[in-house]
Amino acid sequence: MAKTQPEEGDDDVHQLDPGDRLRRRGVYLLPNLITTGALFAGFFAIVAGMSGNFVAAALAIYSAFVLDTLDGRVARWTRSESEFGAEYDSLSDMVAFGVAPALVAFTWALSDLGQVGWVVAFIYMACAGLRLARFNTKGDNTTFTGLASPSAAAIIASAVWIWSTPGEAAGLVASVGMAVITAVVGLLMVSQFTYFSPKTLDLKGRQPFLVLVAIVLVFAVIFAHPPLVLLVCFAAYALSGPAMYLWNRYRGGNGTM
Repeated sequence: MAKTQPEEGDDDVHQLDPGDRLRRRGVYLLPNLITTGALFAGFFAIVAGMSGNFVAAALAIYSAFVLDTLDGRVARWTRSESEFGAEYDSLSDMVAFGVAPALVAFTWALSDLGQVGWVVAFIYMACAGLRLARFNTKGDNTTFTGLASPSAAAIIASAVWIWSTPGEAAGLVASVGMAVITAVVGLLMVSQFTYFSPKTLDLKGRQPFLVLVAIVLVFAVIFAHPPLVLLVCFAAYALSGPAMYLWNRYRGGNGTM
């Protein structure tokens, strides 16, 4: 995000009166409150997972997903982007989409695999951190390089939501399947595959009426069976990067890798 607030040592800050100086050194409240909500949702997902309430943990991760989408757009719409907000958002993302999904998956199923389970959980968490660090240093605009961490976390949350049964431990098949999913989406985050960026969508401009109808139909399909539909949608998005790369190679183009 572009820097909109001066640093503490800037000369123009010291030329202001004390009241204006404090305001210039302050932070924008609205987007950072939304980021705090996403951070809390990630923390709640960890607590719910440790308590064995895995459906609530999955819903909390999805709540963080929605709030993370909102804080950036609100900051851009209100012209309240700041370096502080960008750093705070990155730390919130690491908790909500790196630590929380890894611990929820480990608590539910990966712990049954012993050392393999915690290694897989760590791989996912480390890949999420690397993905966020690469995003902060390079930035993504029209496309994403590697699977975005919120989408990876949504896949983990959906899988836990579908397979977990209150009061029952995960079986061996579920544990192995969860390990494969966790490792694959973790590695996709640090891959060089190119993904479509939702940031290119224009939500403020006028759209055809059929677009609104399509959105209503999408919501209807999701509410028919939320965990399954969401898992299919995010899994398809995760596979779109490798699929596009293979398609470009097949056509003789240069796949991004």
